[in-house]
Amino acid sequence: MQHLASVYSRTMNGLQAVLVKVEVYVSPGRPQLFIVGLPEKVVRESKHRVYAGIKYSRFKFPLGRVTINLAPADFPKEGGRFDLPIALGILAATEQLPAAALADYEFVAELGLDGSLRPVRGVLPAALAVADTKRSLIVPQANAAEAALATSSVVYAATTMIEVCAHLAGRQTLPRLQPLRPDRQRLPQSMLNLSDVRGQHQAVRALEISAAGRHNCLMVGAPGSGKSMLAARLPSIMPPLSDQEASQLMVIRSLSGDQLNPRLYYRRPFRSPHHSASSVSLSGGGSDLRPGEITRAHNGVLFLDELPEFSRQALDMLREPLEERKICLSRASGYVEYPANFQLIAAMNPCPDGSDVDERGRCPCSDAQLSRYYNRLSMPLLDRIDLHVRVPRLKWSTHGCLRAAECSTVVRKRVLIAYQRQLDRQGSCNAIMSLDNVKLHCRLTDQDHKTLVDVVDRFGLSARAVNRVLKVARTIADLRSGQSIQRNDLLEAISYRSMDKLFVGV
Repeated sequence: MQHLASVYSRTMNGLQAVLVKVEVYVSPGRPQLFIVGLPEKVVRESKHRVYAGIKYSRFKFPLGRVTINLAPADFPKEGGRFDLPIALGILAATEQLPAAALADYEFVAELGLDGSLRPVRGVLPAALAVADTKRSLIVPQANAAEAALATSSVVYAATTMIEVCAHLAGRQTLPRLQPLRPDRQRLPQSMLNLSDVRGQHQAVRALEISAAGRHNCLMVGAPGSGKSMLAARLPSIMPPLSDQEASQLMVIRSLSGDQLNPRLYYRRPFRSPHHSASSVSLSGGGSDLRPGEITRAHNGVLFLDELPEFSRQALDMLREPLEERKICLSRASGYVEYPANFQLIAAMNPCPDGSDVDERGRCPCSDAQLSRYYNRLSMPLLDRIDLHVRVPRLKWSTHGCLRAAECSTVVRKRVLIAYQRQLDRQGSCNAIMSLDNVKLHCRLTDQDHKTLVDVVDRFGLSARAVNRVLKVARTIADLRSGQSIQRNDLLEAISYRSMDKLFVGV
């Protein structure tokens, strides 16, 4: 009797699908099943699902001692993804299944008590990893659409363990998934359009600059002024994802357990957590170190409405990811590094009670109330926001007379041209331009440099804020296809820092 069998599977470490060898050894003795190799609680519980699935599928469960090793043994294993490989290993070790057939496949699936295959998280990274081997991957039918996005891999889908066993025994053949290649240029028709916005021309202009250079933006205005409406339409004018960015984003969505929509393959994500969100929900973590909102917004937009209502701890946590473009999670269960190259778009009221200033420029709140309100934000966080823009409340009586903003398609064409200029010039968008590239591509004339120095002295801008002014000016120049930064470009960029004086005391 064949007492030992090996089956291949995958587990997740960050965004990487790590190969796991499931070794099954059946020996005489008291009927028991042991799982070793740092299994988490869900993995340890798989013995009950495996036993019921094997018996319900009319196979024989061994009466002896069954030892299952998940190698490498020093790497934590979590989830129900090992149910199917464990069950197949037991069947192969007891000669109910040809062991030689298992060497050409990897398996990722959770078992139901009736032997059905249930979906799991992280199938796409497993399918992508299989492409580097000579093996094929078998997944649940519910994960078929996700796995089909791995165009260079051989993937099969099944609904029950019996179908998998029949395929391995050569009695029937599982259908091979056809690679799914989304259209890079086609965007969903349901996408919100910038032409829905009336008035707010300065805010629309700031939104275009933000999209072109992927700059962080803070909109300040009274409730009902259109801040959330503007932010929701930002994805409609942003450049599409590259193939590499789209693939990485789909891996993040797969790992997060999100439903993958092929129509949104090249669309940048837009995440909008509630202001009650904790720092852990934003950064990620938990027992299985799942990605947080900043990772799920990778290569896209993180919109924080009512910015001062977020906890100070949650906001200060954003500072390092905004600078490093990644988040490192260290817990007792392990260490994971996730990408976090998101674009922060924030909105807030101009004062605590949400009122706007009156015609005389006065606010109904006292200086003490305003000071407490603005002190909820830290200056280091505000330094990392490139654009501060006022969004005034418009009178309803004049709403019908206001000119609508340009169509998203028109604005998006300008954004694409400016974005491509940045990639051709320095290989990245202006928002993450290195200091060397800032010195090289953001040069000013002596007169413009003096103007910038005067602004720095007046508003007390930090060196980081000055660099961001220069980057915004470079984006404005790119939007007009300019080779160098002109005075009007610099003045417009400076105008988006005019609110820094409100935060001098923060």
